[in-house]
Amino acid sequence: MSGILQGRTAIVTGAGGGLGAAHARVFASEGCAVVVNDINTEAAQAVVDSITAAGGRAIVNSSDITHYDDSLNAVKQAIDSFGGLDIVLNNAGINRDRMFASMTEAEWDAIMAVHLKGHFCISSHAVHYWRGLSKEGRAVDARIINTTSGAGLQGSVGQSNYAAAKAGIAALTLNQAAELGRYNITANSVAPSARTGMTTAVPAMAERMKKPEDDSFDHFAPENVSNLLAWLASSEASGVTGRVFEAEGGRICICDGWRTTEGVDRGAAWAPAEIGEAMKELLKAEVPAQKVWGT
Repeated sequence: MSGILQGRTAIVTGAGGGLGAAHARVFASEGCAVVVNDINTEAAQAVVDSITAAGGRAIVNSSDITHYDDSLNAVKQAIDSFGGLDIVLNNAGINRDRMFASMTEAEWDAIMAVHLKGHFCISSHAVHYWRGLSKEGRAVDARIINTTSGAGLQGSVGQSNYAAAKAGIAALTLNQAAELGRYNITANSVAPSARTGMTTAVPAMAERMKKPEDDSFDHFAPENVSNLLAWLASSEASGVTGRVFEAEGGRICICDGWRTTEGVDRGAAWAPAEIGEAMKELLKAEVPAQKVWGT
């Protein structure tokens, strides 16, 4: 199969269904060899079977992305099976929704493990591999593609754990881009809006995002997001790094990050009683943030 990812190899986490499966299939259709990572090996095998039936190359990997040592096996499998590794697409995720006042420690920890630590483990091992190639004088043109969320960019009622993890992923992406460019590794993040296993579990979202019954454009098809990621994974995107994108339907946006305002500076220390007037001036001049989802 030929395409913009011809000759490249990717690990896609959480690729046994939903967005991850769509990403894996689109990458394979563009010529990429894909390591389909999921702890559900039966689901991952079904995705691999669909890729190979269409003439693509793919293998199953069941490494636990929350376990640092086990994550190394995904990188080793990519190298052993396909001769190298060029792309890590961190997609795996879970939900443990709860209002903050009712959230348990276990619900908090589960989200941090899968989303935030899960974005660290395989990427860390991949970077060690790419840095080693660079130090040997070998060509590197590598990609880390992370998955954030509108919840992380602007908050989401009932998802404090998820929002915090996804915000952390956006910040992680900026740091990765700043630190890893010297090795010709880019890092970008995407906040997708598409039909997934998590969205179909919510009746209101499932209804809004359902596939059209006619031949009209399927606005919430996950492949709409996958196409952007395929381009970001290609050699054409070598100059694009440190960006957070939003993708929904046929729309692609760049998310503006936190920005420092001009502020109020008196050139000396503020007394606590004086800050009230300064705060009024600051708030009057601010550009309001986007509203928290659910408010």
